[in-house]
Amino acid sequence: MLVWKVGDVSITKLVEVEAAVPGGGSPGSMLPDAHPDAVRQIGWLAPHFVTPEGHLKLSVHALLVRTPSLRLVVDTCIGNDKPRNGALFDRLQTRFLQDLDAAGWTRDSVEAVLCTHLHVDHVGWNTMLVDGCWVPTFPRARYYFGRREFEDTERDARERNVRSHDGALFADSIQPVVEAGLATFVEMDARLSPEIRLMPTPGHTSGHVSVVIESRGARAVITGDLMHHPCQMARPDWSSGFDSDQDGSRATRHAFLGQFADTPTLVIGTHFAGPTAGTVVREGDAYRFVV
Repeated sequence: MLVWKVGDVSITKLVEVEAAVPGGGSPGSMLPDAHPDAVRQIGWLAPHFVTPEGHLKLSVHALLVRTPSLRLVVDTCIGNDKPRNGALFDRLQTRFLQDLDAAGWTRDSVEAVLCTHLHVDHVGWNTMLVDGCWVPTFPRARYYFGRREFEDTERDARERNVRSHDGALFADSIQPVVEAGLATFVEMDARLSPEIRLMPTPGHTSGHVSVVIESRGARAVITGDLMHHPCQMARPDWSSGFDSDQDGSRATRHAFLGQFADTPTLVIGTHFAGPTAGTVVREGDAYRFVV
């Protein structure tokens, strides 16, 4: 497991699923502009982030953030047993909880959970299946949901029926947490501890946030899905087909990269494979990721 130190804070990458997928495709695909030929033109992506064929290496992982006073899980991946569309996500049986134990954490030791947004690959281990019922995985934790993100997700679930993608996700991974009394609704710029604050980064969803970690003069930022892949540093205008507001996500990405480029800030990509974390440097009119 990769572990980074930011002052008095440690951040551990806990992987659930890794895959290499071809980019490009329909406007509704993950990165419609990231055709293999276009990706191969960005030489610095190899070998960590692309295959020789120009396919995108991706990771679904949680980030375990430990401060002197808090154990926080940022994004809870896909989860086991969840009925989902697509073979990559459907009814997984992974070693996520065993790997959590191996990292020196337990379900009961987690004090807080933060979802950067409420998509399928960021909320799955909010709950687990016990005797046919979905129950909170971390029974002693406060689950921090962005108020706007929650309201949008709840509305979408109600407008569709429970059998839909949005309805099923809300019913099995969000609603049980609320019913258990473990949910806390926060604003997009909330502070969770002296070292951890949220940063509004809308575009992928209207309530999307990133996570800023600052301690002893050092700083890291967990991106969430404002970028799905480092190729979007070299091509900031490449938006995901999954972005609810593609123009908005482009503006957010440009602003984010401009703010943190050429600084010592450790940028940790929520779906970045391989080394996952690095610094952003300017390269002409775009950016490069240095690991």
